[in-house]
Amino acid sequence: MHTEPDNSPDRTISVFFYGLYMDPDVLKGRDVEPRAGQPATAEGYALRIGHKATLLRSPGAVACGMVYSLTHAELDRLYWGAGLSEYRAEPMTVRTSDGEVVSALCCNLLQPPAEHEENPDYARSLREAMLRAGLPGPFPETSKPDD
Repeated sequence: MHTEPDNSPDRTISVFFYGLYMDPDVLKGRDVEPRAGQPATAEGYALRIGHKATLLRSPGAVACGMVYSLTHAELDRLYWGAGLSEYRAEPMTVRTSDGEVVSALCCNLLQPPAEHEENPDYARSLREAMLRAGLPGPFPETSKPDD
């Protein structure tokens, strides 16, 4: 049986979220329907939280998050319609909790946060969201270590 590819504006794409957008309630609050949510990891990436969060390429590191199916319009609303225009969508592969390797878009900052930047409130909120989602970590630091 032959099925036509979906070229409609309502087609969905896989998107990997590593920040607070991994919380389905946050997505729903932004008028986004979090479809087919699944825990996933991104190998070779590390989470960095400054004033904002991003993933940095880091050999041997693993970042965890959630993969959802979203429309392009929903992704636009989350980032570019919300004043987060410094984020750019990049393709990556992630491994879902059932072992499947999935191609997904992931929005990252082109300019990483400076080393002195921190956002402890965001880190605490993200840690709580990760625990609610049952993610394995690593979890963000919620306070800066003593020098």
